[in-house]
Amino acid sequence: MKIICERNELLNAITGVGRAVSSKSPVPAMEGILFHCEENSLKLTAYDLELGIITYTPAEIYDPGDIVINARLLGEILRKSEGDTVQIETEPNLMVRINSGLTKYSFMGLPASDFPELPVPDTDSTMTIPGQDLQDLISKTIYAVSVSDQKPVHTGSKFIFEDGTITVVSVDGHRLAVARKHGDNYREDRPFIIPAKTLQEVSRLIGDSEDNIRIGTARRYAVFNLVGYTVVTRLLEGDFLDYKKSVPVSYRTSAVVDTDELSSSVERASLIISDRFKSPIKMRFDDGVISISCTTSTSSVYDEISCELEGDPIDIGFSYRYVLDALKNSGAQKVIMRLNQPTMPMTIVPTEGDDFLYLVLPVRLRTNE
Repeated sequence: MKIICERNELLNAITGVGRAVSSKSPVPAMEGILFHCEENSLKLTAYDLELGIITYTPAEIYDPGDIVINARLLGEILRKSEGDTVQIETEPNLMVRINSGLTKYSFMGLPASDFPELPVPDTDSTMTIPGQDLQDLISKTIYAVSVSDQKPVHTGSKFIFEDGTITVVSVDGHRLAVARKHGDNYREDRPFIIPAKTLQEVSRLIGDSEDNIRIGTARRYAVFNLVGYTVVTRLLEGDFLDYKKSVPVSYRTSAVVDTDELSSSVERASLIISDRFKSPIKMRFDDGVISISCTTSTSSVYDEISCELEGDPIDIGFSYRYVLDALKNSGAQKVIMRLNQPTMPMTIVPTEGDDFLYLVLPVRLRTNE
């Protein structure tokens, strides 16, 4: 194989697909990127057996061929080289020679036959969604995905289609995040569960793009077709939480609050909390005020903000991080906080519409808190 590419274009392509490269694998080829020449472009593929990413970059093809090149080494070479173009040439013994500017490298590659075969699923169901809509759905829910393997199905987000609405749900046992978008293209379809890693990488690849994204699903896989990239991912299987049964149908206390004001107050209260001195924050809703306080074995803090309060006064405790995550990912200037009693979850919803719904489980307060 012998090719010449624009260095920056190749580096951007390597960076994009590199997110699917295995960082440490007993199979060396999975730590690399598969190079495959096609007419006047270079096809790059990375695959870690769960997530695969494909892209094409322009190239002058002088001698076609296939080879696997270590992704970390290639990326560092391209970043530190000073030439505008890069020439990559391989020999029959798999020696790779890279020239850029006055700098020349040589090292061993791996045969393309060592690279794991990326599934090409026959997607029997497809839908189209604006890229920014998908990115918004991901950003509003990804924070609540479980990081524990105790229930693997909850390490992803569930996509549900009904009544012209796409709903994305994440849950980790302590909190629940639901985000929705309405549109004519969101027809009735079977639900599926996408791993969090895939959603994070799809969101990064979308970036600021306004283009539509096509999502196709098969029984075990999903395919995201973005501008410049194809992402293939394994679907998660199992019994996902029925989120509708978890949301309280009524509430005794309701507070409309400025999101930034409450976030800042919770952050101030959290300054005395550390790994050594752990404690929940106490929130008291009463007389148009939310009082936020916290007490550890060595410190205490008190703060308060105003709110539009309806219903009964209530004292309730929370992990400060869970409250902050919900507020900051809402993207709303104001939210409504709905509560029942200190042992029941708090619901956070927008003041208008139904774009999101967050559920945060309380923490039991000690009597002296």
